[in-house]
Amino acid sequence: MATDIKESVRAKYGEAARKVSGGSAKASCCEPTSCCGSDATATDPITANLYEAGEAALVPENAILASLGCGNPTALAELKPGETVLDLGSGGGIDVLLSARRVGPTGKAYGLDMTDDMLELARKNQKESGLENVEFLKGEIEHIPLPDSSVDVIISNCVINLSADKKKVISEAFRVLKPGGRFAVSDVIRTREVPEPVRKNVELWAGCVAGALLDREYLDLLGEAGFEEASIETTRVYKLDDARAWLAEAGIKAEEIPADADGAWISGFVRARKGR
Repeated sequence: MATDIKESVRAKYGEAARKVSGGSAKASCCEPTSCCGSDATATDPITANLYEAGEAALVPENAILASLGCGNPTALAELKPGETVLDLGSGGGIDVLLSARRVGPTGKAYGLDMTDDMLELARKNQKESGLENVEFLKGEIEHIPLPDSSVDVIISNCVINLSADKKKVISEAFRVLKPGGRFAVSDVIRTREVPEPVRKNVELWAGCVAGALLDREYLDLLGEAGFEEASIETTRVYKLDDARAWLAEAGIKAEEIPADADGAWISGFVRARKGR
């Protein structure tokens, strides 16, 4: 199951990168054949309208087009000049490039991604941006290729929910953070239980839904890893119509979707700190 999920995610996000590189479309959690419509850029309930115009002007257009995030962690992480930042699942590089500008030339921004096409796109975007305090690494977020206590801030944008081993991801994040380091990620989170067919549908893992943890599970995993001051701030609530769009894409019938699915998924900003 874990291998199937990983390959499904890799395939979908590789395809998204190729579409953007080919100039054909913006990446989206929705597909052109779904009820999101042929122009998913405007109607995808997860990825739409996350960045201010001023931020968008600071990065290459393809970095914006390749964004499959559900929030804006760079705006909420309170990055400081000179800090070292790691973005888990960095995709086309938008949050890495924005972070690099925030931490300045004395800081460093790493991006970690397992998808070759996304890494190629991200490195092109870095070159176009002219930023030198950036490095994109190939690897999996369950096995971060950085030393212990080497990073001030971990960010991520709608990626941890895609992992089949979230406990390992959070443990690895704790390992590479320096004492006092901050975990500051945007993610899709469940506020209540949802039917088993939804949770187990592999394609939905790559669509930002089925892999979402319950809010209390997320906080428990952070505490078990050793994090302190863990909290979740709701940034966007997905309504029943949004859920129907996602689930219909995976072939789940409308009558199988419970009425209380309204608000069952949210985007949240997850904060925690590693003790000193």
